[in-house]
Amino acid sequence: MTLQFQPLVGPKAAPLLDDLAALRIAVFRDWPYLYDGDPEYERRYLGAYRDNPRAIVAAAFDGARLVGAATGTPMTDHADDFAAAFDGTGHDLSDIFYCAESVLLPEYRGQGAGHRFFDMREAHARELGARYVAFCAVARPQDHPARPAGYRPLDAFWTARGYHPLPGVVAEFGWKDICEDSETHKPLQFWMREL
Repeated sequence: MTLQFQPLVGPKAAPLLDDLAALRIAVFRDWPYLYDGDPEYERRYLGAYRDNPRAIVAAAFDGARLVGAATGTPMTDHADDFAAAFDGTGHDLSDIFYCAESVLLPEYRGQGAGHRFFDMREAHARELGARYVAFCAVARPQDHPARPAGYRPLDAFWTARGYHPLPGVVAEFGWKDICEDSETHKPLQFWMREL
């Protein structure tokens, strides 16, 4: 399978948003997110990428089919969600570009899409004048009952790209897990690198 990649900035991402919503719901249903997706929430959430001329959707296609995507915006666009996590760190949010989700269907993994997604978002961050790039990853307990046997976290991949966890920089974000009756908040550990 040969993947084609395309960076889509702001309104150029509009035609993909329904497909991206379905992709997010499918991929994030698995460990470690266990997200019980809500199409209405997805439409509202992804509309922020369509409406933001500084946002990027790094899209991966198999022919005309969207099979993966990664998103990003300046961190200041997420200040309401993440500013508190950076309090006391000395980092100015206006210096940081935030890489949000990265989703890829399982059958397309192992072909370099993860690197391409980061390459496109980091290039966009440089164009916007960002000094740092950051993302966050859900921190689940090692003994969580839904953790698959043999699960390998992506820490080695992120470290090889120059990212490192920021001690104590943890946000909380709520969603409903597939095994829960209601939404609960989960800790999200921030990782960052300098461009």
